[in-house]
Amino acid sequence: MPHVLTRSLDRSAALFVVVVAALGVLIPMSNLLLPAGSLLQVPTYLVALFGKYACYAVLALAIDLIWGYCGILSLGHGAFFALGGYAMGMYLMRQIGSRGVYGNPILPDFMVFLNYPELPWYWNGFDMFWFAALMVTLVPGVLAFCFGWLAFRSRVTGVYLSIITQAMTYALLLGFFRNDFGFGGNNGLTDFKDILGFNVQADGTRAALFALSCVALIIGFLICRAVVTSKLGKVLIAIRDAESRTRFLGYRVESYKLFVFTLSACMAGVAGALYVPQVGIINPSEFAPGNSIEAVIWVAVGGRGTLIGAALGAVVVNYAKTYFTSGPLAPYWLFMLGALFILVTLLLPRGIVGTFNSWWDPWKAQRITASAASAAREDGVSEPDMAE
Repeated sequence: MPHVLTRSLDRSAALFVVVVAALGVLIPMSNLLLPAGSLLQVPTYLVALFGKYACYAVLALAIDLIWGYCGILSLGHGAFFALGGYAMGMYLMRQIGSRGVYGNPILPDFMVFLNYPELPWYWNGFDMFWFAALMVTLVPGVLAFCFGWLAFRSRVTGVYLSIITQAMTYALLLGFFRNDFGFGGNNGLTDFKDILGFNVQADGTRAALFALSCVALIIGFLICRAVVTSKLGKVLIAIRDAESRTRFLGYRVESYKLFVFTLSACMAGVAGALYVPQVGIINPSEFAPGNSIEAVIWVAVGGRGTLIGAALGAVVVNYAKTYFTSGPLAPYWLFMLGALFILVTLLLPRGIVGTFNSWWDPWKAQRITASAASAAREDGVSEPDMAE
């Protein structure tokens, strides 16, 4: 495993890991150790905001893994993100206990309000953190496995697969909106108190959650790098570029697709689980198809098939969303987001990082060639004349 990770990290990837790790340490320390009002002190609300960005970056990595390297355009990854969030939200609701509005030690407030006679069977076990952490990856992973097995076995590809994933997300949206579904209906799950015995609203807890989100981002990035730089990654790229030819060569394309799709869904579930305690709520709006489409735009803006670009695109687009939705341009944000996607598609089809790489690599190769030629001249070695 160390050899695999070392081989998968080039200079830019190592720099990305170092930068994220540094932010994961420095920002919490600035928030907790420096006095309020200090120039270098990061306010608590910014720590929570940056934590959201880190979770979005993990989701963008998950989408880039299947879209950028395997050619699977999923417009339903917001569903896996939301399922991971609901799994964590159920644990947080069970931790409230008798401190709720109605004082019921077993039933959450919304169940008491809706006259639930007892706790539904699928809520059992969520009072234990290890069980909730298992469900965070297991539920999205099982759904992705079942969906992918049916879709890829039927050789559903391209725009048809994208439409089906969006339909799956919309079906879950309608289901979770129902009050009798057992997940809070339209209001969702909120009013969280504790996580692992620590107050969710405390500055130290928020700083720890941000640091944990950065750790998840680093681990997710390393996993994606290990996949795409291995022989498995070469097969995924072959499937993306020429699926029929790859199948003709004897590769079980459906198995490769199913594996990477399930892995991507598990990553999205982890991102959702870290997202919920930092924002303090999870409701059916997270299943909205628009959220999944917006996540695809993050990857397109940052650079499809670059990983670093996907994470960067998530941060850049969401920072722009935070900035523009708090002023007079708020009603026009969706139009601006659509225009951004169109402009990037037309002018920067490879995204920010992809376009930079397309400019940097030829210049770097030319520089290496010039250095080699200069060294050869200094050693008195010259290339043979073609006429000779």
